[in-house]
Amino acid sequence: MRAIRLLVRGLGGLALSTLLALLSAALYAAFRDVSYEQRDDAASLARKRSELAWMAEQARAAGGVARPNLIVVLFDDLGYGDLGAYGSRALATPRIDRLAAEGAVFDTFYAPAPYCTPSRAGFLTGRWPIRTGLTNIVFPRGHAVNHLQRMTGRQVRLPADEILLPEALRAAGYATAMVGKWHLGDETPSRPNDFGFDHYFGVLHSNDMAPLPLWRNREIATPHPIDQRLLTPRYTDDAIAWIEAHADGPFFLHFAHNFPHIPLHATPEQAGKSGAGPYGDVIADLDASVGKLVDALARLGIAEKTLVVVTSDNGPWYQGRAGPLRGRKNDTFEGGMRVPFIAWWPGRIPAGRRAGDVAIGIDLLPTALALAGVPLPRDRTIDGVDLSRALIEGGPLAERPVLYYSDRALQALRLGRWKLHARHGVYGGAPWSFAWVPLVAHGPWLFDLARDPDEAYDASSRYPAELARLTELREGWLRELEANPRGWKSP
Repeated sequence: MRAIRLLVRGLGGLALSTLLALLSAALYAAFRDVSYEQRDDAASLARKRSELAWMAEQARAAGGVARPNLIVVLFDDLGYGDLGAYGSRALATPRIDRLAAEGAVFDTFYAPAPYCTPSRAGFLTGRWPIRTGLTNIVFPRGHAVNHLQRMTGRQVRLPADEILLPEALRAAGYATAMVGKWHLGDETPSRPNDFGFDHYFGVLHSNDMAPLPLWRNREIATPHPIDQRLLTPRYTDDAIAWIEAHADGPFFLHFAHNFPHIPLHATPEQAGKSGAGPYGDVIADLDASVGKLVDALARLGIAEKTLVVVTSDNGPWYQGRAGPLRGRKNDTFEGGMRVPFIAWWPGRIPAGRRAGDVAIGIDLLPTALALAGVPLPRDRTIDGVDLSRALIEGGPLAERPVLYYSDRALQALRLGRWKLHARHGVYGGAPWSFAWVPLVAHGPWLFDLARDPDEAYDASSRYPAELARLTELREGWLRELEANPRGWKSP
């Protein structure tokens, strides 16, 4: 009996100490959450302001440059094989396919990341997302994941010291607008109007997140919940109205659709008519939206002055087709990051051009700035390259690495025909999947994408020199990143 009393007393003490430890941990986590503030570096912000002023001065000095209008249509989770121009037979996309036939198509174009937030950061900064530090998905303020990110010190918005494409183009006298999904932060100073967009109409997060109000500039235009069946036509009408008001140009419109990200919502007019289920209905709405945009350019007589780009932020999710590629959204296999890319510019881009060169979403900023006569900022590394010659003249692009990050992990690297996968989780691949646990990781693998585009057969034992070369390239990049994480340059 005495032994039993001692045991009970000991367990009681353990339970009390455990309870106190858990309570202390909870209080600390709550303190971290409520006291969290993502701070921006004052010196970096000052450099940004200085660079934008210098870029504006240089753009004015280049006065004679014929500055085209630029429209970027960015779909959310559109797969590599979801367009007729990329081999789809199930989905009808006649208006987008017409742009492909009349313009240039890249068969090897990569989004900057395999999921939303970092990919969008890469498109708009011209930098690999790892340099911004924003490698995680942003959630609405108050969401459980947002609380967890604050507790653990993760970023909840794009750093304000990044220079975005609209800011740089505005330096050259462009009117700038964004319609659609932002997903780079819902807090000032990291909302669309804070980063150089004169006009904004859209939602700040993915359409599966709540609350999801519809914003017009800095005010809520439609409170949560919104009717997502009407989202695509409302976006389209707003985009066309803004173009009509700025037809004299030059202008930049970033049109970032919420679809075909789930949940899928087709318009009442289109629902059930595509023959390919809800996904096909939504794609039909998106295709019609692109058609209306292009028709407006023709009606206003500015089609020949406007470069239109159509692409996607990453590969397909639960539905959608990655074509012959292995993997989907969240994967660092090809299907997670290789996406459609169509460029249409009547009279400047020859019809029917099909490019096999490797191009990346980070190339958008340097390409647009080159066409607008704006120099690149001098204070930071811009990882993208200018594609304008390849688009207009068909000139070849130099070989360079493609980086496949999942959150902060560099899981794969491509150079030329060869792709190295470091050891990582395979089935799901993303940090939040069970496959991320090291016990079920695989690799390193080496794939010959010229002969094996769907990454089915490891060739590392047959080509050890290529494995060693890409391994060293990967390690060299990681050393460089560790030495200068943000990619700042000395004055």
